[in-house]
Amino acid sequence: MPFVTRPQRLKRLRSRLSELRQWIDRAYVDVGGWEFGGSPLALGERWPANVGVQLLRCAGVRIPAEWQLADCRLDLDLGGEGLLRILYSDGREESWGHDPNHRRFPLRGPSFDLEAEVVARFPFGQPNRDARLARARLILVDSAVERSVRQIYLVAEAVGVLESHEVAEPLLAAAERALDAICWPSATGEYVARTAGTPDLQHIWSLPPGLDSHPPGLSEEERATVAAAGALLEADLLALAARYPPVGAVAVTGHAHLDLAWLWPMDETRRKARRTFSTITGLMERYPELRFNQSSAQLYAFVEHDDPALFARIQERVRSGQWEPVGGMWVEPDINMPAGESLARQLLYGQRYFERTFGTTHRVCWLPDCFGFSPALPQLLRLAGIDSFFTIKLTWSETNIFPYDLFWWEGLDGSRVLAHMFDNPGHSESDTGGYNADTGPFTSVSTWRNFRGKHTHPETLLSIGYGDGGGGVTAEMLEQARELQTFPTLPSLRFTSVEAFYNRLHRSVAAHEIPVWLGEMYLELHRGTLTSQGRVKRLHRRAEHDLVAAEFVGAMNHLLGGSEPKSLEPLWHLLLRNEFHDILPGSSIREVYATAERELASVVEQTGRIMDDGLNAIAGRAVPVGPTAALLLVNPDLTDRPMRLETPAEIPGGQPVEGGYVATAPGTVPGLGFAVVTNLLPAGPVEVSERTLENEMLRVTLRDDGTLGSVLDKESGREVLSDRGNQLWAYVDKPANWDAWDVDAGYERNGAEIDGVEAIDIVERGPHRTAIRVRRRFRNSTIVQDIRLWAASPRLEFKTTLDWHDRRWLLKARFPLAVRSSRASFETAFGVVDRATHRNTSWESARFEVAAHRFADLSEPGFGVALLNDGKYGHHAIGSELGISLLRSPHYPDPLADEGVQTFVYALLPHGGAWPDGRVLMEAEDLNRPLLARTISATGSSARRVIDLTGLPLALGSLKAGEEGGLVLRAYEPYGARGQVAVSLPSGWEMAGDLDLLERPLGDAMLSFSPFQVRTWLLRRTD
Repeated sequence: MPFVTRPQRLKRLRSRLSELRQWIDRAYVDVGGWEFGGSPLALGERWPANVGVQLLRCAGVRIPAEWQLADCRLDLDLGGEGLLRILYSDGREESWGHDPNHRRFPLRGPSFDLEAEVVARFPFGQPNRDARLARARLILVDSAVERSVRQIYLVAEAVGVLESHEVAEPLLAAAERALDAICWPSATGEYVARTAGTPDLQHIWSLPPGLDSHPPGLSEEERATVAAAGALLEADLLALAARYPPVGAVAVTGHAHLDLAWLWPMDETRRKARRTFSTITGLMERYPELRFNQSSAQLYAFVEHDDPALFARIQERVRSGQWEPVGGMWVEPDINMPAGESLARQLLYGQRYFERTFGTTHRVCWLPDCFGFSPALPQLLRLAGIDSFFTIKLTWSETNIFPYDLFWWEGLDGSRVLAHMFDNPGHSESDTGGYNADTGPFTSVSTWRNFRGKHTHPETLLSIGYGDGGGGVTAEMLEQARELQTFPTLPSLRFTSVEAFYNRLHRSVAAHEIPVWLGEMYLELHRGTLTSQGRVKRLHRRAEHDLVAAEFVGAMNHLLGGSEPKSLEPLWHLLLRNEFHDILPGSSIREVYATAERELASVVEQTGRIMDDGLNAIAGRAVPVGPTAALLLVNPDLTDRPMRLETPAEIPGGQPVEGGYVATAPGTVPGLGFAVVTNLLPAGPVEVSERTLENEMLRVTLRDDGTLGSVLDKESGREVLSDRGNQLWAYVDKPANWDAWDVDAGYERNGAEIDGVEAIDIVERGPHRTAIRVRRRFRNSTIVQDIRLWAASPRLEFKTTLDWHDRRWLLKARFPLAVRSSRASFETAFGVVDRATHRNTSWESARFEVAAHRFADLSEPGFGVALLNDGKYGHHAIGSELGISLLRSPHYPDPLADEGVQTFVYALLPHGGAWPDGRVLMEAEDLNRPLLARTISATGSSARRVIDLTGLPLALGSLKAGEEGGLVLRAYEPYGARGQVAVSLPSGWEMAGDLDLLERPLGDAMLSFSPFQVRTWLLRRTD
């Protein structure tokens, strides 16, 4: 007998398997009589319209009387993705999601009507331009053949992944014996008709004429051989399983990662959620072992509003333990860009929603797909009752392999959460990598092999189900999981809740020392998401600050004797959902950003009205009315601020002011307080000439090419720059993959400075501020910058207006500085991240584009320079150069990303000492949230601090209405220092204790802070 290699045998096995598949369906009956929007639609006919949601109906469907109901399936290809309703004649009803991965549906009765809400789209948003009623059939399934196909497929996959393991040979032999035991049909006409749909016959020039459209299935004798072959294979598998017990264990959770918006708009996500959740509740009735998790309070809130009956079924499954809400956040947000207060609200409003609707909060943060993780997160999670963290995204890093998959993640303040990742590589047959896994042997074996923490805990997690575009688990995945219970050697599979898995993890690590990862978890990929879709990023920044300011104004009015402020939770919901990890990062389609800009602008508009009303109330309550025109200035920050602002249109007293901008003296506006100003004399001299700007602190010289030739810090006598400053560079931005997501390593090799200066003009001459305008042309786009210097200010601003009409460019501003340091500081949520300015290792080299919030800083002993911004996030610090990314213009998935006009400000800030000593945080806050102002009539100038925090310098998180009454004050230590504070409140108010982020009492009010610590206090009236 000739020698046959195992790969040859495996290839033959798969070929025979493809043959056997053709006999799974014994018979079928076409289902006709469809209506499309009320008009008839024949099978195979194209949709008359394919825009928007379409309604298809079919009435009076009956299963042939001789068919067994248990073997019947409804097989549909309606032309798109939709929600199917099966309305049985006995009054029962079922709903299922319909998509390319969910097209066969079990039936509960012999007669029924069908309704489907369908869009002409595929799960990843692609339009089906040939949408048609492609298939509608009742299928009679040969269950024995179906199971044999499944078993042999799993054997083939197991042999392929086990490779040289000794069990591979007997496994393959068992499948061959089973196939050899089957009696195959061979009559030419029937055989060719049965196999006509296979790839081989579809590729030939033409099929024989007259093929039977309904070829018969296996005869009873042939079916008996299939059943006998299945029994033979099962016996062999059981014998092998006894000799080769499972190696490893995989805890399985059903999942349907559902992007809130991405390659589809949010309205489509609402429909996707109904489809997916309907499928899962239907599968749970048939597969009681299924455990399914779903995060994001926003998704549940959509379903609660759109489909109350479905939501009630979900609540029932949550009570039974099959369905597990998870994550604790309003959405799965980006973690690099939201401010600390935004992340706190993700947790506050997410956990409160879950508690209200499902009766519990959550202990596991579920963020499988975010593009890196701020070191602020562990502390915030712990303060929200969450002690565990899950992601898989760091397995995507393109340069370095993240070293751990079971570890403690330690944040800025020292808080720790237990972190776990799994590494499911996916494979070519199903491409179900990452969090969208199947239950096949390749997935379970590969995931177990990749688990490096197996010596600490004998089980890894695996989430199964189609995701990103939703859909979730399939019946076939669940059937495979059942079959694999009798397979040898493979890791054991068992369904679990995520929380139960982490409970077991915590018990295991209590007895072992496991690694600790300190600080940010940087994803070495998707760096372009810090810059793409700049208009939305700046609107998001503005909305963040305006929400906090509006809450502060309402709380201040209450502290001064006014009415209790209302919660702004509905407006926070709008902000929080637009922090989703494919919205805020700029990686979605154009329609998503039309909605995001509209919603975020609505937040800005509504908070503006709230602030106006609050300022009027404060003025009426706290400022005596008098004959003198004045400005009421409110400082929504803990730090005293200089009187520098864009004022209301009407400006009282003092010297004339052009343009409505004021930098006045004397004095400051106290933190968490207000000032009344009647005299708007300039804070100091500020001068401008054709190429210079100068005040008491800086002398700035421009070159003819529009760059900064010199910035002299007068206080120290130091030159700030080592070369020309504010160089604008354009880089060809054509990443190898992930167009809107990525900036490729080495991008700087293909860039050039923009030197097309069209004009340089003086546009502001003081006395409060001066400005020189530089206008540049780049290809089809224009760049206009007003380089501005305020009186008595060390902040040199670059108000930038881009009118952009070019694709696939990255625009950066570069500042070579006369500062040398091996580390630079970048603001993150509730703190800072220090990163290397050198590229000694591959880890440091990979961080060529990094996140910063309102500032990045480079300091050496005694002197430093910060780069501030009001809505940009992508930065670099290389050697002595600080840079900021101003724009990207990718072409996918939005071919008009950042097209047109956008305006923003960044600023250069020289300072004495390190950044904590240089008022960098105050200046960054002032740039992003200027003083609030109202024109009033008063008796004279005055100032008042409403709440006084003394001792250790802190920064404000929020001062807001408590969700359960009272006021809530949140502060954080921003510099990495330690110490005590004292808090003084207005008469009639008291500190009523510490709270966690969910505003649950923790005990007495603690007034000590450790580095980067966040504290939340309840303020309560005493009268």
